[in-house]
Amino acid sequence: MNIIEFISQPWHWSVSGIAIVCVMFILLWFGGNFGASSNLRTLCAIGGAGKKVSFFDFDWKDQLWNLIFIMSAIIGGYIAVRYLSSPEPVDISQSTRDHLLTLGIKTPTTISEGLGYVPAEIFSLDSFTSAKNLLLLCIGGFFVGFGARYAGGCTSGHAISGLSNLQIPSLIAVIGFFIGGLIMTWGILPLILTA
Repeated sequence: MNIIEFISQPWHWSVSGIAIVCVMFILLWFGGNFGASSNLRTLCAIGGAGKKVSFFDFDWKDQLWNLIFIMSAIIGGYIAVRYLSSPEPVDISQSTRDHLLTLGIKTPTTISEGLGYVPAEIFSLDSFTSAKNLLLLCIGGFFVGFGARYAGGCTSGHAISGLSNLQIPSLIAVIGFFIGGLIMTWGILPLILTA
């Protein structure tokens, strides 16, 4: 077995957990905080938004490492899907397929890895031609942006960085994220998809 075949095999979830612990230890050691949504603020500061809005008026060069981290995650995801994906199809149970069908989401009998994790009815390029999907994306994007700003950070910032620092506001935010996610998944999304 060569190295490509070895690393393209499914990895145990604990590998990611160990990697996150190592990154958080390094960040804590050097006094940094992790969060993906803060990159949008950094990009706005780079673009000069600090001249008009005081929220964006800060030394963005201190956050350059975070931009590099996000770009590395994007590049790593591309490499993983393009070159390291397993040729085995994603195994989705029949009961899950039946439930998705009641929501109007069709799942093929075989779905290649990297393609079968999100429904094409919502996340394909063709879905951008639907007024309903565009409206959902805009409203969803607004709520995600508003929520991240209102909570003082996103899910990764609170759940990974905030909880590792034992911050009570992060614990409250993470509990709120999970409650909101459950309500959306089991209550609101089925209503939207079947409408």
